[in-house]
Amino acid sequence: MIKEITTQRLYLRKMDVLDSPSLFKIWSDPDVTKFMNIATFTHENQAREMIEILEELVHANKAIRFSMIELKSNEIIGTCGFNSIDFENAKAEIGYDIAKANWGLGYAPEGIHALLSYAFETLELNRIEAKVEPANMNSIKVLQKLNFTFEGTLRQYEKSKANYIDINMYSLLKTD
Repeated sequence: MIKEITTQRLYLRKMDVLDSPSLFKIWSDPDVTKFMNIATFTHENQAREMIEILEELVHANKAIRFSMIELKSNEIIGTCGFNSIDFENAKAEIGYDIAKANWGLGYAPEGIHALLSYAFETLELNRIEAKVEPANMNSIKVLQKLNFTFEGTLRQYEKSKANYIDINMYSLLKTD
């Protein structure tokens, strides 16, 4: 599987435990983790543990997560990738997070667009899914900008932070 992708303003490379300090800063912001299925981090070792868990999924060929690095500053500004990959059914689920200081600057759509190209052209996937909490308007706007289709609401689909929550399902097909 690919280890890096470059866009006009971003360098996406496979996440590494050395990214822990930078990712801890992002994942310790309650505004960033509000709609993520994780508790806001309080210790840097939590970021390291998360990266190690994701690395196991990469080795199993079931997921890949990239650190999103702004080329101009060479700073990690977020992550994006495939939370799960199902080669048998030619589909994957995407996920992404951006440091609050970089919200609204178009980095999420730019990074995800590169992931979509990789998914459809190189991995030969047919379908990309995104699961989003209905109140996460920033994420919904990103998906709309990328022409994802809203498929419906999955009622009380996940347990997040001790509560059952609804999830909106979005998808993009290779033929879209």
